[in-house]
Amino acid sequence: MTAPPTAARCTQPGCSGVIEDGYCNVCGTPAGTSGAGGAAGAAAGANLPLPGAAAGGAHAAGAALGGAVVSPASSRVSTRTSSSRLASAAIGSARTGSRATRRAGTTSTRLRAHRIGAGLTEVPPTPVENPLDAVLPNPEVAEGKRVCPGCGSPVGRSRDGVPGRTKGFCPKCGARFDFDPALSPGDVLGGQYEVVGAIAHGGLGWVYLARDLNVSGRFVVLKGLLNSGDKDAYEAAIAEREFLAEVEHPLIVEIYNFVMSGTGEDAAGYTVMEYVGGKSLKEILKDRQARAGGRIDPLPVDQALAYLIEILPAFGYLHERGLLYCDFKPDNVIQQGDSLKLIDLGGVRRITDETSAIFGTVGYQAPEVPTEGPSVASDIYTIGRTLATLVLDFRGNTTTYVASLPPVSDTPLFAEHDSFYRLLLKACAPDPSDRFASVDELRTQMLGVLREEVAAKPTTTRPLPSTISPYFENPTNDAPDVPLRWDELPRLRVDPSDPMAAWLAGITDPVGRVQALAGATQVTREVKLARVYAAVEAGLANQAEAGAAALLTEDPWEWRALWLQGLHELAAGDPVRARASLNAVYGQVPGELAPKLALAVACEQSDELDVAEQLYLVCGGTDATYTAASAFGLARIRARRRDVAGTLAALDMVPRTRGSYPVARARRAGVLVSTARDYDHLQDALGSIDGVPLSPTLRAELEIAAYEAALRLSGGGASVSTGVRLAGVEIKEGPLRLALEKAYRERARLAETADERIDLVDRANAVRPRTLT
Repeated sequence: MTAPPTAARCTQPGCSGVIEDGYCNVCGTPAGTSGAGGAAGAAAGANLPLPGAAAGGAHAAGAALGGAVVSPASSRVSTRTSSSRLASAAIGSARTGSRATRRAGTTSTRLRAHRIGAGLTEVPPTPVENPLDAVLPNPEVAEGKRVCPGCGSPVGRSRDGVPGRTKGFCPKCGARFDFDPALSPGDVLGGQYEVVGAIAHGGLGWVYLARDLNVSGRFVVLKGLLNSGDKDAYEAAIAEREFLAEVEHPLIVEIYNFVMSGTGEDAAGYTVMEYVGGKSLKEILKDRQARAGGRIDPLPVDQALAYLIEILPAFGYLHERGLLYCDFKPDNVIQQGDSLKLIDLGGVRRITDETSAIFGTVGYQAPEVPTEGPSVASDIYTIGRTLATLVLDFRGNTTTYVASLPPVSDTPLFAEHDSFYRLLLKACAPDPSDRFASVDELRTQMLGVLREEVAAKPTTTRPLPSTISPYFENPTNDAPDVPLRWDELPRLRVDPSDPMAAWLAGITDPVGRVQALAGATQVTREVKLARVYAAVEAGLANQAEAGAAALLTEDPWEWRALWLQGLHELAAGDPVRARASLNAVYGQVPGELAPKLALAVACEQSDELDVAEQLYLVCGGTDATYTAASAFGLARIRARRRDVAGTLAALDMVPRTRGSYPVARARRAGVLVSTARDYDHLQDALGSIDGVPLSPTLRAELEIAAYEAALRLSGGGASVSTGVRLAGVEIKEGPLRLALEKAYRERARLAETADERIDLVDRANAVRPRTLT
């Protein structure tokens, strides 16, 4: 990569990136962060709590891991742990205590993103089959689906071995029913569309394949009524024609025309639509089940997310035009090769329509629709239920769990995919006000969760490149020794659409920030949030608490106020309360990494180590700018458990491009030395720091520890292969003592006080071989 003449180069060692928008375009390091370019710089950056040599080499090596000396005696394999068991602060309807109205729609332009969807993961294409293969040889409505259009009672069923009738009159209400296709192969409608045959049937009508005689015989679809006596169904078909005529989107099936067939009472209307070959998501699930020998085989989570991420812009398009889809489910998305189409808009209605019939499907329809009608929130609910259906063997979705999700304790997939579960939980919240406010917001969080899912795959090269969150800055500190402080956690981004955004960007003085914000000419939401942060920064606890509370009173769904409340609680030394606040934030924006990192910090400080470990793993593996801070968090947790292999694996996560890389390598060497059982471990330890820019003092400390450990091993009768050396030193008592003496004298030259220097020289004299003869 070649930097433009005006571009500032990244200062991190080994990184070839340049600074763009304040961050390195390769490693994500913020502008102005000094790299560990030399030994002295590394020593300062490491900030290691290493004692003097007088403390002993083995202890010094252990201290390189932050004071914890791990033992190989026990090793623990961590399993993914759900955060759902943690307490969560009240937000949204839980604060109002009753059903409240929340504005739904596109909340901000910062939620808009380029379509990515399956671009992050592999989704097998679906072959586009010959349209003629879709024609049913014997079109017939299954008896189980024959119901009266007037009263909904079963009609046309078999009895005593006599086949049910496909047309007739309902014995209960007398309404006429007719389930036979009205069109036959060869019929021509409107002088233009020649019927080939019926290809499907459903709640709103028969679907036929036809040829357009005026446009090169292209295949089209004719969609008519299943039963022309159903007034609501007929009106829905007319509505679909009207809506489709004004809808033009590449993800939505296209309407070409509307034609009539017959006259008088036999007249029927047909919508002429684009033929979409391929398979619906429901058919894809059925194919997977067939290949699995009849066993339910749901889609992988990443594939299911990719499908819905790709189709969501169609919903955004409809909502922006005041239209609701209403009846979304796996049946209504067709995969055609590498593309998707939203089909069957028969249930579409205008947001302002309060009189038309409402169409929905049990198990997908939001619980409030029968009494309150459809809304953007109910569309989002159907999307969430569809997503759950794609990934679960969702037994009871129309009964026990018709308006809820199975518990985590009974659903291993939810326990393993924590962020995905939190996404579903919000999309399918019982109260519509608690759901995502728009499909833009939902899609943004889906993309974040998809990144996590892709990063967690064994075949993924981790971590993924950094991405820009619409809500949070990237973390700038790696915190090797202790959990991140509250002010080292990612900061909230200012919404660029806020009227005071530019003014807020000009307030850079941390000392006078509280006073400057008090003089704002317009007190917008962003100004109020900035005031709370400034109060926390200034140690004004009462002001910070009051500001966050006022924001939540004004808007119970303002999760950013809870974020600031959680930071205040961390600053006040109350990680348990902070844990509840930050867990609530996680539930509101489950695709964001910043709340997970903050929650991991709170959990580490409050000894919820299982959850902290899992959250650090997710953050560290998903985004390069989160990796180092998460890796050090993992190392601290695993060191407390005396998990040697896990600690080493965590330290190995820190990339070379980070300024904290020397710290990680030094600590890795310290772990290996303090737990060494053979000379190979010691060789690996010194190899960890070979070529790494460490301070001379730290390097000498580690060499002393390694040579002392080698002497202990040789005194214990440990075997050594011929020719094996430790940093070029033959593994025999004499050569090892000489090397240790030399290391002590090197360390003495670096001593800061005369007493320390004298002590180190005495130790050098004590270990040299001639003192023993």
